[in-house]
Amino acid sequence: MALMKRARRVRGAPPKNAARAHYDQLMKQGMGNSEACRIVGISRSSGTRWRHGHTAISKTGVVTKYPPISRQRPRVTSVRFLSEEERITIADLLHARRSVRTIARELGRSPSTVSREIRRNTHQPSGNYRPRTAQRSAERRRSRPRTGKIAASAELTAFVRTHLLERWSPRQISNRLRTEFPGRAEMQVVPETVYQALYGRGSLDLAVSPALALRTGRTGRRPRRRKEHRTKRFPDMVMIRDRSAEVTGRLVPGHWEGDLIIGKGSCSAIGTLVERTTRFTILVHLAGNRGAENLRDRLAESMSALPAHLRKSLTWDQGTEMACHQDFTRRTLIPVYFCDPASPWQRGSNENTNGLLRQYFPKGTDLGTHTIKDLARVADELNRRPREILGWESPVEQLARLISPPTES
Repeated sequence: MALMKRARRVRGAPPKNAARAHYDQLMKQGMGNSEACRIVGISRSSGTRWRHGHTAISKTGVVTKYPPISRQRPRVTSVRFLSEEERITIADLLHARRSVRTIARELGRSPSTVSREIRRNTHQPSGNYRPRTAQRSAERRRSRPRTGKIAASAELTAFVRTHLLERWSPRQISNRLRTEFPGRAEMQVVPETVYQALYGRGSLDLAVSPALALRTGRTGRRPRRRKEHRTKRFPDMVMIRDRSAEVTGRLVPGHWEGDLIIGKGSCSAIGTLVERTTRFTILVHLAGNRGAENLRDRLAESMSALPAHLRKSLTWDQGTEMACHQDFTRRTLIPVYFCDPASPWQRGSNENTNGLLRQYFPKGTDLGTHTIKDLARVADELNRRPREILGWESPVEQLARLISPPTES
């Protein structure tokens, strides 16, 4: 009600947003200034100012230049913010004594947004809402320079830099900060703050570039791309739909997902195994041979070293490298299940892990040059990273509680 009363006290001519557009259209049709002004309902001097632009000087000496309406273009801003056109519409509707809710419906905005805008930018003591003054104030507030939170704290900068060099993701860093510095707001940031600091908006002086600090290897930000799908089939496969319910529920450890990451020219590969409950990763050294028989032997060797209660099943895609899956099952007693064609999400943990591993084994490189010790070092580093899905514990911490066989009561 107070806002409505304030709106009725607005003095002077309102901003004529629709009239400007109408006048500009008439002038483009070749009509003279006097006739266009008569039709629109403005003075000839107003039409001249609209057509040629004008300069206004405030009482405080601030000079503002308004371009001709034919050259005026809306400034590109986020849709989260009110635009100058919306502010002019607010002023027009206030002058017409419309309610805040009516204005909000007209703009497609929340009534609280419109109410806050009017309250913040109503000039006192005249009670006038001034849209262009409001626009300039909003631009001033948005563009004020601020020091990034990370750059403002040497301790926070050191923590972020150290763990980025250890190949932690911004999300891992953000959540570990909450754990190690509880109650200290100055030592806690969201992942986006770390990304902005890396990409030049937070003045974070790293010892390495974003291309080396982030697993994507990108120097700029861009949307994700879809992964390619492999759809080859062979007979005698047990499909993923035949797995037991305990595999899908991830409540019982011992069920694994597997795949290969391929090197340059498809001539080398590394086998990857991920435990579905703990996300514990094992890397299988193939010595430059990605054939089905070699993979069978290396997989059997890697998984036979696990306790029996952690060797329950293996899920793979339909790549021909698993043609010897029946021999693998006979040797290890581990059943193998196969995903549907073009369905990598059915092995989501493994797909995600392969993406993480590309930080260590980039695409287009020869993976046969890596030794067994190299793979063990990478797997150990990956297994010690905190994971969001594990409540920010690491896979090795989760597996430590499961590595011993269950005790009999």
